[in-house]
Amino acid sequence: MDEVSKTALGVARVRAAESERADRLFDDPWAAKFCAAAPDQVPGGERTPLSLAFAFHAIIRTRFYDDYLRESGCRQVVLLAAGLDSRAYRLDWPADTGLYEVDLPKVLAFKDAVLGDAEPRCARTVVPADLRDDWATALPDSGFDPTLPTAWLAEGLLIYLTPTDADQLLSTVTELSAPGSRIAFERGDRAHQDQAVNSPSMQRYSALWKGGLDRPASQWLAEHGWRATEHDLGPVAAAYGRPIRKETSSGFVTAIRGAST
Repeated sequence: MDEVSKTALGVARVRAAESERADRLFDDPWAAKFCAAAPDQVPGGERTPLSLAFAFHAIIRTRFYDDYLRESGCRQVVLLAAGLDSRAYRLDWPADTGLYEVDLPKVLAFKDAVLGDAEPRCARTVVPADLRDDWATALPDSGFDPTLPTAWLAEGLLIYLTPTDADQLLSTVTELSAPGSRIAFERGDRAHQDQAVNSPSMQRYSALWKGGLDRPASQWLAEHGWRATEHDLGPVAAAYGRPIRKETSSGFVTAIRGAST
């Protein structure tokens, strides 16, 4: 896998470690298998305060997005830049759920090689596509129905896109979203991100960052017909029994399409 794809193995390592805890917030048995399939590409487990903060955020966001998808009420789900996400296999889905995973062909090929003959718990469809290209055509061609309410997830994605690409991605999502659709993604802590740019333990990630949206997510969403809700990391983590040790402005944004009209 290329360097961008290797970052997915870093997230898998964090999820695998969390899954081993007695008080784990989620159980992802596939995470360790992904890491075992490419041991020479799994990032090391540096334990600097900054790297631990980003790992903590990845753990909380995994559980937060698990809950978001389970509670969305949508029977059509799209994981943008799905990476090594195993939610199709580890979450309990309603029987009629259709889940689409969009990512680069190499990432999906590696993932499917590890998954082998495992059976997903929903109707899973992989959509090999570059989100900077014409993925909006590939998705409907794979069976996606834009007339149905959809739960979109852009986990850990926007920061790897330029402001122009992030705007285009969310604009395309909006065009494909029927009323009642939902979306979720992160709201980063700019101070932490600036530190990461100069941190050796975070270089493998921060060197690939492009900035994401050039204005607050809630503002962008409101301008495009979504009703957004902000979720600060601190209260979310505390609700899961994992209070944060240092204040941060990071968190999550969820939104509903057409609810304000």
